[in-house]
Amino acid sequence: MPESSTFQPDCRRCPRLAQYLDEVKIAYPDYYARPVPPFGATPARLLVVGLAPGIHGANRTGRPFTGDFAGILLYQTLHKFGLASHSESIAHSDGLILSNCRITNAVKCLPPANKPDTSEIRQCNHYLKNELIQFVEQGGKAILALGGVAHRAIVMALRVKSTIFPFGHGAVHQLDNDLWLYDSYHCSRYNTQTKRLTAEMFEQVFMRIDEDLG
Repeated sequence: MPESSTFQPDCRRCPRLAQYLDEVKIAYPDYYARPVPPFGATPARLLVVGLAPGIHGANRTGRPFTGDFAGILLYQTLHKFGLASHSESIAHSDGLILSNCRITNAVKCLPPANKPDTSEIRQCNHYLKNELIQFVEQGGKAILALGGVAHRAIVMALRVKSTIFPFGHGAVHQLDNDLWLYDSYHCSRYNTQTKRLTAEMFEQVFMRIDEDLG
């Protein structure tokens, strides 16, 4: 695997994102405001893939889904299913440990308005591809896509057709004999407050993953 495919904490390949991070860092000097690395166990049997860092969450703390609303339901659910040492993810230094689970994002940098461009998703996809390769090589079995953008980034990285594996909440896709892709609506503030995604709906996805992994 070329070195360029390995996560780069100082990557500035996307001019729009790099400029935006610079602006955010000026406005919030104490924020992490860099590409956010994956977090969790290696090896792991479950890889959770989100969209991108949130401005006052992962972009602030330097850890996926940490410090803002989007991580509340995710870490509560991970804890309930024995995948996280406790139910809150507040800061990088809070001692939280994931077991048999790893979390990453399709896009590593904070995008303006939480909306990365297609070109930025493609540019960052080689990092995700490398993470997926390592995940599978280390015995990983289940990938959970949080939202349609993450789903499409995963199938892009794995070079399978999205028309064959379309996104849908609760959908389960067998990618090969040993690798499965599970879909859920993103656990964002908007989705949870509008009840597009409820805690029960989210837990049902994890129940299916738990049953399939045994």
